[in-house]
This record gives sequence, C-alpha cells and structure tokens, in this order.
Amino acid sequence: MSINLCIDWGNTNVKAAIFDNDTLTRQIVFSEESALEKVSALMEGYKPVKAIMCSVAHHDDEVEHLIKSRIKSVIILDGYTRTPINNAYLSPDSLGPDRLAMACGAYFHYPDKNNLVIGVGTCVTYNLVQKNKTFRGGAISPGLHMRLKAMNAFTDKLPEIKPEGDLILLGYDTETCLRSGAVLGMAAEIDGMIRNFESQYPDFNAILTGGDATYFASKIKSKIFADPDLLLKGLNLILNYNVSVPR
Repeated sequence: MSINLCIDWGNTNVKAAIFDNDTLTRQIVFSEESALEKVSALMEGYKPVKAIMCSVAHHDDEVEHLIKSRIKSVIILDGYTRTPINNAYLSPDSLGPDRLAMACGAYFHYPDKNNLVIGVGTCVTYNLVQKNKTFRGGAISPGLHMRLKAMNAFTDKLPEIKPEGDLILLGYDTETCLRSGAVLGMAAEIDGMIRNFESQYPDFNAILTGGDATYFASKIKSKIFADPDLLLKGLNLILNYNVSVPR
C-alpha cells in the first residue's frame, strides 16, 4: 500500500490530495498563505510515503523544504520529469507542468482516444494527447476571471464584475453585457476549439477540468466529459511511475 501526497500549486489557489494507491481519499483547497499549515496537517494525519508537487506559480520554499524533510521520495514536476507518456512539447522549459499532468490523466482514463483536455482556471489551456501516447501541445487563452479583470483594467469606465449574476445572451445593461461577453464568449470559444480539433483527429474525446470546470460544464454545447480532479489523478500517475513503494 502506498499513501501519496499530490499538490497542485496554481495561480489562484493550492490544491492538495491524498491518494491511497490509485484512490483519491482526501482533497482540500486553500490559499498560499495557509499552505504551510495545511500541508503539515495532511502529512501528520495521513503519513504519506511519496509526494509530488506541480507548481505554475512561485511556491513557498518553506512548504517544499517541509515536504522534503518528512518524505523521502519527492518529485517537483517540470517539463523534463519522466512521465508514462511521450512529451513532444518543443519548449519544455516553459511548459506548465499542470498541462503535462492533465495529459497523463487523460491518456490513462481514455487510452483509445485522441484526448483534448481543456483546463479552465486562471487561463484556459487546450492540451492534446494522442492515442499513440504522445502529448503534442495545444493552445492557451485567458480564463474567465482574467477576462473580466482585463476589461476593467484596460478601459477607463468599464467596471470589474463577478461571474455570478444574470447571464443572458442579450445583455440589458453594462454588467450583463460584460458577463455575457466573458462567460458565453468563453463557452463559444471552447466549443469552437473542440470542433476544430475534432475535425482533424478521429476517435476524438474532450475532457473539461480545472477550477471552473463545474461552472462551464452546463454552458458548453459539445459533448464533453467533466473531471475536476483530472490533474491530481495525473500527478498521482506520474508519482507512481517514477517512484516505487519505499521499503
């Protein structure tokens, strides 16, 4: 039996999960400010024997040092980490490790498909992993909150609004027009990208994941599978692939 700790350090929040072999048994979401306390409590409560961290932002060095001081086998995921799929991305130095983890999770859940994994978070990432076991890359665009903030930041008079509220195609005031453009525009973008990839790759499958996956799942017209935990599952796969159970 192997108890694994998997950490996804994002631009907005930090997620940590405990896996018992391949079963996700506990997951928490917290801020960067409380990361040291939360991670320490998880390690104390579950005694993981292996750990992996995926960071797309500058993470707290104290957290990394804490993990390495208590767990013998620790992986800090990057574009050069050995993975159970082939990585054909041409600039591994700038590859977000979260994209690689999502691709691994998609391949092992749908190995007979050309999978487009759509991560909806701070940014929207489109990540294609082919059924020949190869991550090819994809596309990146602004996420929902970035779109809303940008319209306020780069204009003199447009307000910054929240995603919550009336959502209609034909906005009746500035707030509903901004929300319509940001939310429904992003959903239309995702639908369009799915159609474009599907037209080029047979045996196609689309998976929606990330922090805003649940919010957008009902707003996308294309056939998709929604799995908010795909990245964490991919991290666990990469960890088990690289590190056998310590004796």
